[in-house]
Amino acid sequence: MKYYISKKLNTSFEQAVQLVTESLKKEGFGVLTEIDIQDKLKEKLNVNFRKYKILGACNPSYAYKALQLEDKVGIMLPCNVIVQELDSNKVEIAAVDPVASMMAIENPNLAGIAGEIKEKLEKAIASV
Repeated sequence: MKYYISKKLNTSFEQAVQLVTESLKKEGFGVLTEIDIQDKLKEKLNVNFRKYKILGACNPSYAYKALQLEDKVGIMLPCNVIVQELDSNKVEIAAVDPVASMMAIENPNLAGIAGEIKEKLEKAIASV
């Protein structure tokens, strides 16, 4: 089973970050965290790495529902979305597949919520 939803774009890295953030917002997600992997790897290891950001996206109402069903599901929240530069003006956007990640939790009640979140993430990625 594929554990992510992805799309490649012909645009700048910065534009891709902006577009996916706006698209996530339309589907009810806010970006709670933004980790710049390129900067962090340079800072911590003094290595050069391509432009790569991890966006921690959260849909509060779905997070609340999931937490009511499974108190430790928070270790899998927020939903990570990455933006990575593949080449000049070639970028990939990918989001975790919540159905795949929720399979690790033995709580069948989460399947419905995971499916709904997956649909919203698929719409957000597709509309970019």
